[in-house]
Amino acid sequence: MLQVEHLSYDVQEEGRQSEILSDVSFSVADGEMLVITGPNGGGKSTLAKILMGIHQPTSGNIILNGRDITKMSVDERARAGIGFAFQQPPRFKGMTVRRLLHLAAGRPLSEDECCNLLSSVGLCAMEYIDRDADATLSGGEMKRIEIATVLAKQHDICIFDEPEAGIDLWSFSMLIKRFEQIHNEKKESLILISHQERIIQMADRIMVIAEGKVESAGETRVIMPQLFGEDVQSCACRQEKGGSICGAE
Repeated sequence: MLQVEHLSYDVQEEGRQSEILSDVSFSVADGEMLVITGPNGGGKSTLAKILMGIHQPTSGNIILNGRDITKMSVDERARAGIGFAFQQPPRFKGMTVRRLLHLAAGRPLSEDECCNLLSSVGLCAMEYIDRDADATLSGGEMKRIEIATVLAKQHDICIFDEPEAGIDLWSFSMLIKRFEQIHNEKKESLILISHQERIIQMADRIMVIAEGKVESAGETRVIMPQLFGEDVQSCACRQEKGGSICGAE
């Protein structure tokens, strides 16, 4: 179980202190899927990076399975059981996909294990396993490879920052199927930061963050009508073309 208690994050900008997150509290139960959504610039990606240890909070606590991990480094949090997928996956010139999977797993993987991981995200294993994880791969290819690296090791909780960003419709459909499978297995908790309705409606619970604060949170059946219901059309909370939350272009 993940518990986030009164998390705040401030930065210094041009000699002035700006508050990016303010008193954010929530929890994620074992096997639960929480989707975090809201307008761009609201602090969602910053929150994800704080959970992974990329940024350190100004105040508050992060508790994983009863253990305070607030001061832990990225490596320590990974060993504690947190997996993380960036909005834009990093690329590694000179590193093969095979090597990347080995590193993600924390041990040497067999040929069959590597092939199974790539196949599970819809990639032809023999076509990709010895390619470099660099700019020659498309955004959709890198997204799926990054998910394969997260799947290479068992985690207590996995965080995906806008997994739909920059990928084609076919790749997006593959990701949806994989998330559904992970969720149905209930072996790992999931936090997905997303604007896409198909992802949001998969959640057990939804949390909306705007201007650095939790605007609303609750079960999907309660929050979904607030986001996409006919009663909020006049507030531009739905984009007819993309099915996404306002501000998410």
